[in-house]
Amino acid sequence: MPEGMASVAEERALSRWESVKAYIEVTKPRSVFLLVFTAVVPLAVANRGAFSWELFTVALTAVALACAGANAASCYVDRDLDAAMLRTCRRPIPSGRINPPVRALYWGLFLFTAALLLGWSLNPVACICLCGGMLGYVGIYSLWLKRRSAWNIILGGFSGGLPALFGWTAVTGRLELLPVLIAGLVVLWIPNHIWSLAIFYRDEYARVQVPMLPVVTDIKKALHCLILTVLLMVALSLWIGYCGVWGPVYWVTALVLGAGAVVLSGLIYCRPTQANAWRLFKFSSPYLFILFFGMLIDAWLR
Repeated sequence: MPEGMASVAEERALSRWESVKAYIEVTKPRSVFLLVFTAVVPLAVANRGAFSWELFTVALTAVALACAGANAASCYVDRDLDAAMLRTCRRPIPSGRINPPVRALYWGLFLFTAALLLGWSLNPVACICLCGGMLGYVGIYSLWLKRRSAWNIILGGFSGGLPALFGWTAVTGRLELLPVLIAGLVVLWIPNHIWSLAIFYRDEYARVQVPMLPVVTDIKKALHCLILTVLLMVALSLWIGYCGVWGPVYWVTALVLGAGAVVLSGLIYCRPTQANAWRLFKFSSPYLFILFFGMLIDAWLR
């Protein structure tokens, strides 16, 4: 092949790869991974030893596609905000790597439709959990509340607990107290995760007029709400330990991580600086992952 033709072929291959990367990136893979992991624990616990690779694979594929689809659709809805904020302006839509932007919406809807088909193949209750996730995140949070209410993340955050409910219902086809509590833990985790980020990027959120609680109210009032959600989250993690009859692995994990969350939220309450907000934000995702990993290890050992 002549050198010029080889160069053109390489450029086309690179362009295709960049396009693939953009469509992966618009689904927010790190967010998908964490949400899918919150579905793994209820899925494993609900199996109670009757493990099925087929069910496990279908369920995790369904919840991963649902989360990815919801994220892509949300990126389309928030494209103007993302373009205006330094934190998000490099995302695929505002950076022009997905153009026209509506392609991200079509991509998200395609992924979510595939998720619903897989969810329905498991059982109707599991499929409803997936629908609730899309309705809550894209409909209630992104389209309705994000730009209108300081309580956007509280009401819109209920969708964050639905992957955990889905994991349980994918196996059992019904709701029970334990998965509801586990889902509630994720819901209570979301405010400190988002509000600590909003404190760090307070000026940016104010500039684009997104009414996050730390932006539109006195910072001390916002921190009252933040530390309250952290205390409720830690308390709920201990209630889960009691209701789930977990062993020492979970209890030690919950107590150590809970102490860390309380200390960091107390630190930002006493000294509401950007540095302390960033510390709490960076701690929040490992908190959720390690806590659920502790559940998983404990369940496996027992």
